[in-house]
Amino acid sequence: MTQVMAESMTDLDVGNVVSLEHVNVTVPDQTVATLFYVTGLGFTRDPYMMTGVENMWINLGEQQFHLPTRAPQVIPGHVGLVVPDRTALQTRLEAVQPQLSGTRFSWTAEDGYVSVTCPWGNYFHCYAPSVRFGDMLLGMPYVEFRASRGTAASIAAFYEQVMRAPAALERDGPDTMARISIGRDQWLLFHETDEAIPPYDGHHIAVYVANFTGPYTFLRDRGLITEDVRNRQFRFQDIVDPRTGERVFVLEHEVRSLHHRMYHRPLVNRDPAQTLGAYARGRDAL
Repeated sequence: MTQVMAESMTDLDVGNVVSLEHVNVTVPDQTVATLFYVTGLGFTRDPYMMTGVENMWINLGEQQFHLPTRAPQVIPGHVGLVVPDRTALQTRLEAVQPQLSGTRFSWTAEDGYVSVTCPWGNYFHCYAPSVRFGDMLLGMPYVEFRASRGTAASIAAFYEQVMRAPAALERDGPDTMARISIGRDQWLLFHETDEAIPPYDGHHIAVYVANFTGPYTFLRDRGLITEDVRNRQFRFQDIVDPRTGERVFVLEHEVRSLHHRMYHRPLVNRDPAQTLGAYARGRDAL
């Protein structure tokens, strides 16, 4: 009871969206994607699913990237990542740089994180584990999207009232940002900007929800379902102001029930520090 009383009681609540499972962006070249996500970032190709050349699932902790082979998709914003060893990450990124020359790949060490750009222009902020990310040692704590000025309040209202996820508005200098809480230590962030938002290109996220019928019913009744219930999940794209119905952001959500067969599937994560020259028996897994 001592630990509970030391925290705000609401800090112990978990909203309806219990986990962000994967981010899906298409890539035109699986070999280049392997160099970047596996060799460079140090993540693990899923050994059991999507083992051909038409798609690749990349494991990082309890989350994944899904990378089907098509023209590249780019998220307007960046993805936050937690890696066990930031220094080792920089060594790996430096090693793959020659092989990724001629692409948009780049990286810089910033104050508190490593900023990385993938070969097709997606941005990542890579952090060391910290209290900010709970007990996450490897994983994807958040995705931050750039949103049009004046939309953050409506986005927050949508997630709070439709998806039943805790949402808050925060100030970031002159900008407003909507923070959507997911499970224990994950977030979706929508950061207002005056920059032009590129046309939506089809990238998507997958989330698990405890209450499946509530969000589904709201979206179905307004004609917003883009893929009806199949395999214990549905999809929608338009984030709307729940009062007016006005579309304020576009992002495909793959919304899964906790009865989905993939829920809490154990993922294989290797230790990228293992090498032929410095092999440690019994330490292949992270």
